[in-house]
Amino acid sequence: MSLARLQSRAGNGLDAPPVSVEVHLAGGLPSFTIVGLPEAAVRESRERVRSALVNSGFDFPARRITVNLAPADLPKQGGRFDLPIALGVLAASQQLPGHSLPDNVEYLGELSLGGELRAVPGVLPAVLAASAVGHPVTLPSENYDEACLVRSAKVVPAVSLTQLTAYLRGEASAPVALQPGPPLLPAASAKVPDLKQVSGQQLGRRALEIAAAGEHSLMMVGPPGCGKTMLAERLAGLLPSMTDVEALETAAIYSVSRSGFDINDWQTRPFRAPHHSISPVALVGGGARAMPGEISLAHNGVLFMDELGEFDRRVLDQLREPLESGAIMVARANRTVRYPSRFQWVSAMNPCACGYEGDPSGRCRCTLEQIARHRARLSGPLIDRVDLQVRLCALAPAELFSASTQPEASAQVRNRVHDARERQTARGKNVNARLTSAELECCTALTTGAQTFLTEAAECLGFSARGHYRVRAVARTIADLAQSETVREEHLAEALQFRFLDRKPAVAG
Repeated sequence: MSLARLQSRAGNGLDAPPVSVEVHLAGGLPSFTIVGLPEAAVRESRERVRSALVNSGFDFPARRITVNLAPADLPKQGGRFDLPIALGVLAASQQLPGHSLPDNVEYLGELSLGGELRAVPGVLPAVLAASAVGHPVTLPSENYDEACLVRSAKVVPAVSLTQLTAYLRGEASAPVALQPGPPLLPAASAKVPDLKQVSGQQLGRRALEIAAAGEHSLMMVGPPGCGKTMLAERLAGLLPSMTDVEALETAAIYSVSRSGFDINDWQTRPFRAPHHSISPVALVGGGARAMPGEISLAHNGVLFMDELGEFDRRVLDQLREPLESGAIMVARANRTVRYPSRFQWVSAMNPCACGYEGDPSGRCRCTLEQIARHRARLSGPLIDRVDLQVRLCALAPAELFSASTQPEASAQVRNRVHDARERQTARGKNVNARLTSAELECCTALTTGAQTFLTEAAECLGFSARGHYRVRAVARTIADLAQSETVREEHLAEALQFRFLDRKPAVAG
């Protein structure tokens, strides 16, 4: 038979659409043609497959070879089609029995010139898609650990084309046991710094705990060296452990990213801290292949933006949509890709250009106009989406070097965060930061006094309707930490002190 069909998967963001690899051998002058919108790396597969077959001891047919990657209107990229093309050539030239390639098995893998199989990116979405329809997947052994993170997957690993063809003929066994299951993994919190290393800053530590308990966004404003970055780096260690679904979502994003997925990061919440010179494409995603950006790489983790005022305003304003929706749509000329981007946004900035506005030492010489210009780098709609806005002060030397009190460790705070999350789960709703206005009305039972207090505060501070609901959501989280079913005035008062950027600036007399 001069025609062979095999199944594979293309890559389109987190989607892995099926691709049928059809190989036909015909008479005529020897040639090798690949059709079906192949990109450069796919077209170069002709030379890799030719050399791999010859160096693996097979005959390369001197015939007219046509490879069709269907559907024809789906762009194909990368070297993942090398393996199915090579097996298709062997089957079409009858060097491999056709019955050894079942129709329901999918093949992924790049070939070296010597016939060895090399790892390919984006394996996890392909295995997830194949597992959903009950198809086994044959792939390079270097991708085996990643593929086995999908517990329901049926994975056949291969080291080389020679070894795989011997296995398909029944002459050898696979190099790895075919029982899927996650490999031995390290502890997820091993690399996360501990909160006990931060001295003082009780207000900042409290804001960090509230942010972790309700998944709220947090902005810290304070002078240089007061501990803003140290606090932000420890937020991931306060968050609950990732579920299997969350871990797979995060791993799939990294699997299709330029950096790839590291098995040692399994179930570790990501912490991303991009430099303030980052471009819009690097932040939200894009490029010719519509790759994920920093906001998607921080999915189910923390996105920390230090020196917030130094970021380009156009870059910052692109955060507004993903902060609300938890996803980003990257549209390019030939494809549209949707990436999840549900992250906790933590930012830090100095209160003025010199950084010492309000410092007791009086070293700041910035005028009110300069301070206002410094803060105007951030748009009002963006600030309005920040749940917690905390002003930090520089630590006194006595507080910094005092050994009389031992700061709480992350484990102690994490226990309280876990209990607060359990209360939110028991109500059957989302975490407090993601509650809709209707859900918030049901979950936030205000006493008459608390309602009056909030109304007066809103009139005094003048925050928006969104700010009103953000205050109620933070107050609900504070009540959960206090194990209170109702939101009382003291909970609202504490939530309001974390909205200092809503306060009207002082007017010079």
